[in-house]
Amino acid sequence: MTRGRDLRVLQGAGIPSERPPTRHLGESVLKEQKNCGKNHGLLNHVAHEPAPLPAALRPTLCAHLTPVPFALRRFDIYRKVPKDLTQPTYTGAIISICCCLFILFLFLSELTGFITTEVVNELYVDDPDKDSGGKIDVSLNISLPNLHCELVGLDIQDEMGRHEVGHIDNSMKIPLNNGAGCRFEGQFSINKVPGNFHVSTHSATAQPQNPDMTHVIHKLSFGDTLQVQNVHGAFNALGGADRLTSNPLASHDYILKIVPTVYEDKSGKQRYSYQYTVANKEYVAYSHTGRIIPAIWFRYDLSPITVKYTERRQPLYRFITTICAIIGGTFTVAGILDSCIFTASEAWKKIQLGKMH
Repeated sequence: MTRGRDLRVLQGAGIPSERPPTRHLGESVLKEQKNCGKNHGLLNHVAHEPAPLPAALRPTLCAHLTPVPFALRRFDIYRKVPKDLTQPTYTGAIISICCCLFILFLFLSELTGFITTEVVNELYVDDPDKDSGGKIDVSLNISLPNLHCELVGLDIQDEMGRHEVGHIDNSMKIPLNNGAGCRFEGQFSINKVPGNFHVSTHSATAQPQNPDMTHVIHKLSFGDTLQVQNVHGAFNALGGADRLTSNPLASHDYILKIVPTVYEDKSGKQRYSYQYTVANKEYVAYSHTGRIIPAIWFRYDLSPITVKYTERRQPLYRFITTICAIIGGTFTVAGILDSCIFTASEAWKKIQLGKMH
């Protein structure tokens, strides 16, 4: 009664009271309740004109309507330990430095292997160059320092019946030693069957009395020329063969075993070449009339085995996997080693303390 009377006295005196009118309080609560429901998507569950709530219940309502944040950190399996709870050691520092240097060394090694193009080879039985029409391109460069150019000729024959004497297409004769010698360069094709080609004086109009067949072979290659450093093969096995000190009247017989070779670069482009092995013999040959007829014979046969070289680069996913394995494995082993050393040192300290007491 006294408080009501004091309020009426204050209002009569024109002084506003501290407590707002009940009507204003109800409107304020209703507005806050609507805003709270609207902010939390609960207008369908709350009456459009809810009854005013006491002020003590308003925080409780909004607290229930506030969404609980999703605790993503609960899924962290790499829990962090404060530095104050860890103990650095000299042994751990040495192991860490060695571990980092080891990882750096292996990383640089793997990076070098990833950047470098690798050439792998394989063997299979097939004719790699089916579009060649059964032909093999041959490049021959040979010098005969004691035989005139007009006497030098190239003869070709094989088991398919080919017999060509004095082949001159795509060939060139260069005089040496003021015309006393000759350098023969030629490009021609042979069939993919056993046969031979030989440098001789058979195509000369008049046969010399004692032809000198001492020679130097600068180049003998089959198919495309491969200028690839990563491939070590016998593509020019006779290159540099020197027979200048041999018997001038002797014939030279080179027996070649030709191996088809395919080189495929990173773009998938293929080049077809041929390697060959060689065996040679030297002898004096006579004609049916008893005259010496020296010649330089190249007898060849083809191998059914094809050698294929392929350029490859390590895939990116394999490089990443290897780096992860290096880092993870090194740190794991280093951690086990450090833990064993630390445990042993702590046990030794306890033993020493026990002896002192």
